[in-house]
Amino acid sequence: MLDLNFVRENLEEVREALKKRNANPDVLDDFTRLDTDRREVIGKADDVNRRRNESSKEIGALMQQGKREEAEEKKSEVAGLKGIQAELEEKRKELEAAMDDLLSGIPNVPADDVPVGVDESDNVEVRKWGEPTEFDFEPLDHVDIGENAAILDLERATKIAGTRFAILKGAGARLERALINFMLDFQTTSNGYEETHPPFIVNRNTLFGTGQLPKFEQDLFHLEDERGFALIPTAEVPVTNYYGGEILEAKDLPINFAAYTPCFRSEAGSYGRDTRGLIRQHQFEKVELVKITLPERSWEELEKLTANAEAILQMLELPYRVVVLSTGDLGFASAKTYDLEVWIPSQETYREISSCSNCLDFQSRRMNLRFRRAGGEKPEFAHTLNGSSLAVGRTWIAILENYQQEDGSVIIPEVLKPYMNGIEKIEPAS
Repeated sequence: MLDLNFVRENLEEVREALKKRNANPDVLDDFTRLDTDRREVIGKADDVNRRRNESSKEIGALMQQGKREEAEEKKSEVAGLKGIQAELEEKRKELEAAMDDLLSGIPNVPADDVPVGVDESDNVEVRKWGEPTEFDFEPLDHVDIGENAAILDLERATKIAGTRFAILKGAGARLERALINFMLDFQTTSNGYEETHPPFIVNRNTLFGTGQLPKFEQDLFHLEDERGFALIPTAEVPVTNYYGGEILEAKDLPINFAAYTPCFRSEAGSYGRDTRGLIRQHQFEKVELVKITLPERSWEELEKLTANAEAILQMLELPYRVVVLSTGDLGFASAKTYDLEVWIPSQETYREISSCSNCLDFQSRRMNLRFRRAGGEKPEFAHTLNGSSLAVGRTWIAILENYQQEDGSVIIPEVLKPYMNGIEKIEPAS
């Protein structure tokens, strides 16, 4: 959430930021109206309080002078002022709640170097690694490869749960687990992330903290429970909230977490080619990286975070590119995001496999996550970052499609072989 004083003092800057994000800047007119009303109410309350104090002094003087009747009249006047002050205080609270509600729906301000654009078509390529895989035969997509090898069953998943669910079997399930273990092992042993295993169900306060609520309520799978529980859409939600409401010590930052979780997203509508196979599922797996850092270090940490995610793709020898998202494609809480896009041969294009974002203090304000520098200085809001390392299902797809052979088999990448219990190649079913 943006700082109230920042919005108040930088209205035009925020207005331009909303325009760049294709968001309605008129919400700031409501903000200004509420802020004006709030200041007016505070002014009236201060005036009433002054009058109460003056009348209270007069009561004492009148009592000393023996003017009991006049003193009683003053007491009645003070009681009336007390009621007015209570009404004004209630009005102030209502206005502040309305301002908080309004601010909670305003997205983060994009960083100065984020390209201005309408949508993903305006994202800017930063770099590429590897060359798109070429074949001397007609390559299959991951659905055909998986079904031919009897490691993917979409039909029975639909029977059990519905569309946009999948069942992985045998070597396919083993490959999924190998990817998870490999990603966690690498990020914890080589890059210093602490592994954590958070709840997969969270409350509304937690979802508010990272920005899923109130704006993206319809994307969540809610439990029919009076406590307001929902399944997590990403490990970013529980992990970033880990220190919510706490004050950390500056010397302990950055804090780096790595977490494997399933993720659940109730995304409405159809997405053309994405409705086939595992590209867009209601349930999928990710290994997520989260950083809590000092404000002056967060841009440096974004580059590290992105490099940590890229390293997985490089070790798997999967061709990919890095793009910086335009203002029109930027996530609600993010000030800047790099997307890693892996090459998908069947689609002859790069597809997102990780988003690495710097949210600055946007999330920490919502969850009241602060730190204190040495010397007992006033607590400050930390900066939070998150990124996938990687979306496991899409990595599974990329391996099947990029490592497929003409006979329908799939070679296991070298770095995954120690995790595959002796399986070096997935063979077509007989």
